[in-house]
Amino acid sequence: MSSVVMTGISELATQGEQGLLTDAALVVEGERLAWVGPVTRAPDADERVDLGGRAVIPGFVDSHSHLVFAGDRSAEFEARMTGAPYAAGGIRTTVAATRQAGDEQLAANVVRLVAEMHRQGTTHIEIKSGYGLTVADEARSLAIARRFTEDTTFLGAHVVPQGSDAAAYVDLVTGPMLEAAAPHARWIDVFCERGAFDADQARTILKAGHDKGLKGRLHANQLGDGPGVQLACELGLAAVDHCTFLSAADVDALAQSGTVATLLPGVEFSTRQPWPDARRLLDAGVTVALASDCNPGSSYTSSLPFCIAMAVRDMGMSPAEALWAATAGGARALDRSDVGTLDVGRRADFAVLDAPSYVHLAYRPGVPLVAQTWVGGRRAV
Repeated sequence: MSSVVMTGISELATQGEQGLLTDAALVVEGERLAWVGPVTRAPDADERVDLGGRAVIPGFVDSHSHLVFAGDRSAEFEARMTGAPYAAGGIRTTVAATRQAGDEQLAANVVRLVAEMHRQGTTHIEIKSGYGLTVADEARSLAIARRFTEDTTFLGAHVVPQGSDAAAYVDLVTGPMLEAAAPHARWIDVFCERGAFDADQARTILKAGHDKGLKGRLHANQLGDGPGVQLACELGLAAVDHCTFLSAADVDALAQSGTVATLLPGVEFSTRQPWPDARRLLDAGVTVALASDCNPGSSYTSSLPFCIAMAVRDMGMSPAEALWAATAGGARALDRSDVGTLDVGRRADFAVLDAPSYVHLAYRPGVPLVAQTWVGGRRAV
C-alpha cells in the first residue's frame, strides 16, 4: 500500500486528539491517516508533497442535504426577497418537477451538486429523499442517493401531498413506502412542523422506521415553537435539525439528551427568519452541528464555508466552534466515528486551504479558499 507524507502545513486543525498543530505534517496510507504530528517528526513515505504553508482542516461533514430533485424555485426566492413569507407548501413545486424527471436527470443533478461540495471542502454528505412522495418515487430517489453516500435518509414524511388525506398518507409512509425505501436508507426523518406533520404523526413514523432498522432524525422548530425538539430528545434521536425557535425547556432537553442540534444558517439567509442562537446552545452544553440544507427552495447553497461565515457573524459562534460544528459536529449528527477529525486511523478526508489558518473561512467570506479536497486518501479536487 503506497503512502504519502504531506509537509509544509502552516496549521493543522485536527478537531480531534491533537487539537491545533502548527508546522505540521500528515501521512496518508491507502484510505486512512497513518500519522499526524509535527513536521520535524514526520516519518518517511513513498511520496512527499509540500503544501507550501497552507492550512489543512478535516473535510466538512454535511449532515443535512436534499440533493435528489428537479426544477427551479428562483421565482419563489425572489418573492421572499420582496416580502412574501416562507411556507412549507413550496416543497410541492419541487415534488411535481421531480416526479416528472427521469433517473439519469436526477442523478446528473446530484453529480453536479456533489462536485460543488467537493470544490468547497465537503467530503462526506447525507442525502434525503422527500421530493417524490409516492412509493416508486421515494424508492428511486433513495437508490440514486445511495450511489453517492451511505448516509441516505428516507423523508417520505416531508409534506402531505396535495389532495391527500393526512391519516391515509401516514399509513402509506409507514407501510408500502417504508417497505420500498428501507433497503436504500440508513435514516428516517420527519418534517415535524405546522403545515407538515404533528408530533403524534412524527412519533408513529419514526417508530415504524425504527422497527425496520432505520435510525431517526427530525426537522423541527424551523417555522415557530413546537413539540419537535423535545420529541427528538425523548426518543433519543441522533440529531434534530433547524432549531430556530427554542424554549428554555427545549434547550434543557437538548443538553440532557445528547441529541445533536443541527443548525442550518443557509435557510435563515434565504428565508429572512431569525438566526438560530448557537451561543445559547453552546453555553448550555448542547452539541451543535452546522450543515447546508442544500435544497432548491429554502437554502440553495452547497457551501459550508459560507455557513461557517454566517454562524460566526450572526449566530454567536467563534471560528473554532463553527469549524468543529461543520466537521466533528456533522459526524456526531450522523453517528459516525470515521470522519470529521484528522486522527490516526480515520478516513483521509481533508481540505487544503489557500490560507495560513482556518480562521480565514470566516475572515474571507465568499472567497474560494479550498485549494485541494481529499476523499478517502484520493484527491477529488
